[in-house]
Amino acid sequence: MPDKLLDNVEPQRTGNGNPDVDANAASGPAPIPQVSINRSTVAELERRRILRLQASALLILAIAAVLTVLYVAKLILVVVLVSVLIAFVLAPLVDLLTRFDIPNALASLIAVLLLVIAGGAATYLSYSRAMDFMQALPQYKARIQQMTGRMRAEAEEIEQTRETMLPSSEEDKKTVTVRQSSDWTDLVSRNASSVSEMVLTVTFVPFLVFFMLSWQDHVRSASVMLFSMENRNTAYVMLGLIARMIRSFIVGNFIIGIFLSVCSIAVFGMLGLPYFYFLGVISGFLSLIPYLGVVFAIIPPLIADLGHLTTATFLIVVAAVLGLHLIAMNVLYPKVLGKRLQLNPLAVTISLLFWGWLWGAMGLILAVPLMGAFKIICDHIERLQPYGAWLGE
Repeated sequence: MPDKLLDNVEPQRTGNGNPDVDANAASGPAPIPQVSINRSTVAELERRRILRLQASALLILAIAAVLTVLYVAKLILVVVLVSVLIAFVLAPLVDLLTRFDIPNALASLIAVLLLVIAGGAATYLSYSRAMDFMQALPQYKARIQQMTGRMRAEAEEIEQTRETMLPSSEEDKKTVTVRQSSDWTDLVSRNASSVSEMVLTVTFVPFLVFFMLSWQDHVRSASVMLFSMENRNTAYVMLGLIARMIRSFIVGNFIIGIFLSVCSIAVFGMLGLPYFYFLGVISGFLSLIPYLGVVFAIIPPLIADLGHLTTATFLIVVAAVLGLHLIAMNVLYPKVLGKRLQLNPLAVTISLLFWGWLWGAMGLILAVPLMGAFKIICDHIERLQPYGAWLGE
């Protein structure tokens, strides 16, 4: 019986009946296809990768070097940029004087002398008003002591409440904090050198402005000649657009500052603030600083009226300054400067943050024209046009 069962079982077949497949199966597994690798191609890819890494490293080092130069030489760069801004503002006056057959050098000298006279008069008036305020400051002594005493009492009450709720350990009670009293003579002696350097550097501004005005044609043509032949036309257009943008920015800010100053003088005069005409000008032009200007503009009138400050006066001053600032930023700025700058609020905020961190208060003043000039450059260079589009509105 087992032999019969074995006879009925057919032998197992390999393959599918195809003689070629059966032949291949009989001869063993199929060979793995060989891929030839060109060693020159691998070397080229590796070389390109190394070049990209080197380019990235050089870019990082270049950015670090530029930031270092901007920070170390900030005093010189700020003076030069301020001189450039003033030169752009005075350029139309020089052009007007040259139309009356006045030599360019003499017209530049007249413009600079007018600038120095105006700056000296403003400094004298500001100094005299500041000295008057300092002389009247002792009259506010009782009110200041009352305010500080109330604040001290509230602070002590808060401290007692905290100690009641969270009793301190014996070791914390024994802790004594020692504060070193500051000496005005030491403070002045430490800052005398920096102040003298700043004053000495600022004295170069009139000379820089004079030479920039008297040699403006030569500087512009020589600057264009620095570029290659195919890029000179683009460079010429960029310089013209940057000049018009800066001139419009300064003149527009001056017009808006005059409007804010007149409105502030009217409000402070109705409130009876001391030196309201002086405070109105300071508050009006401080309000021009984007975003932070409203805080700076509120401080002078509040300090001046510290001796008679009431809640109603405080609220009116804050509301007036805030309202004028909002009108200037949302109505006047787009009408006067919107077509020239074309910067979105995010770009302006980042510019203020960066230049304010790098150069302080002067960085806040120069941030917007610097970003506007950078956008003009990006718009006229093909590789940088995406960045210009990102900075735009």
